[in-house]
Amino acid sequence: MSDKRVHVVVTGAGVAGLETALALDAIAREYLTVELIAPEREFTYRPLSVAEPFQMGEVRRFPLDQLVQSAGAALRNGTLAGVDTDEKSALLADGQRVAYDMLVLALGGQPCEAVAGALTFRGPEDRTALADVLERVTAGELRRLVFAVPTGASWPLPLYELAFLSSEYLAEHMTRGAEIAIVTPEEQPLGLFGAAASTAIAQLLEIRGIRVETATTAHSWAHGTLSLGDGHELPADAVVALPRLEGPSIDGIPQDEFGFVATDELGGVLHLSDVYAAGDLTQSPIKQGGLAAQQADSVATAIAAEAGSPVQATPYAPVLRGLLLTGMAPRFIRSEGPISVIDTQPLWWPPAKIVGRYLSPFLAEHLGLATTLAEPPEESVPIEVALDTRDHATWSAV
Repeated sequence: MSDKRVHVVVTGAGVAGLETALALDAIAREYLTVELIAPEREFTYRPLSVAEPFQMGEVRRFPLDQLVQSAGAALRNGTLAGVDTDEKSALLADGQRVAYDMLVLALGGQPCEAVAGALTFRGPEDRTALADVLERVTAGELRRLVFAVPTGASWPLPLYELAFLSSEYLAEHMTRGAEIAIVTPEEQPLGLFGAAASTAIAQLLEIRGIRVETATTAHSWAHGTLSLGDGHELPADAVVALPRLEGPSIDGIPQDEFGFVATDELGGVLHLSDVYAAGDLTQSPIKQGGLAAQQADSVATAIAAEAGSPVQATPYAPVLRGLLLTGMAPRFIRSEGPISVIDTQPLWWPPAKIVGRYLSPFLAEHLGLATTLAEPPEESVPIEVALDTRDHATWSAV
């Protein structure tokens, strides 16, 4: 007897891909099968990569096949090259064709240099380079260290973490005379979280002695000078910048000039049938794991409903949460309607860096990422409770 269930192919096994598989397993297991396609063999929990150069945390890795199996899906190693939407098949780089009933594009974004000449911090692969910069600062070879938020689609919070952690690192090493500055196109530090949180972050930056140049675009760095978008220059002995992201090219999929994919409120790719997208590949200007997970949840409800599961398709309604590492007490930041909240106590549960309805508890169990606290504090909110329905995807570069 043949399997009559809908076959869902998910390309990409990062946050959006795993969240999609977990959500489908939870709400529509009897109605569909799920196959994940990804080139990597391990899942990398990347948010803690900012702490590695300071020896304050480490990136966690886990065999991807075990995670995918635990998520109720099958794993195929491969790289997506294109999609034949007429034949409903995913085309892999090695020539394989994988048939699908529903396709989810969760490939993420590709990091690109945003500030020419600067050290582009992409994650674990750049920890040694950043550690070398810090060593030169503590040795007195460098005095002015600048961190630059890129223009375009990005997630600025890790840049602030690098600045805070660098400040604490230099203080612990009794480094005198060093200066740390942040250059950002934002109007206010982490202003996408709202006025209250941004004000608190600005005060903390001032206390730590970190200078902030807002509404300023960093273009390039050379010979001790950081060139800015308004024609001005800023002295800098070293510059560390986050990358800007671009979407990977996918034959057969409509993409904008930066490689991103336009979707509707349920994650459906515009002008295509039975093709969805979630995460950094979409046109959402804020590229963040928690938002990627929320997009994946919306996609999963749409697919489950189409497959016959008795669930309601739920439009994507982003809720922004961020856990900011400062070198001392971390800050939990949450936007709730017009009110932004920031606290040193968890504001969601589990208190993970990546907040996903299904992924957070899943990783807590399988990667040992559970908190050391036995029970959630009274102020925390379960991650499955939506706090906000306004569109947070309004932050854009100046």
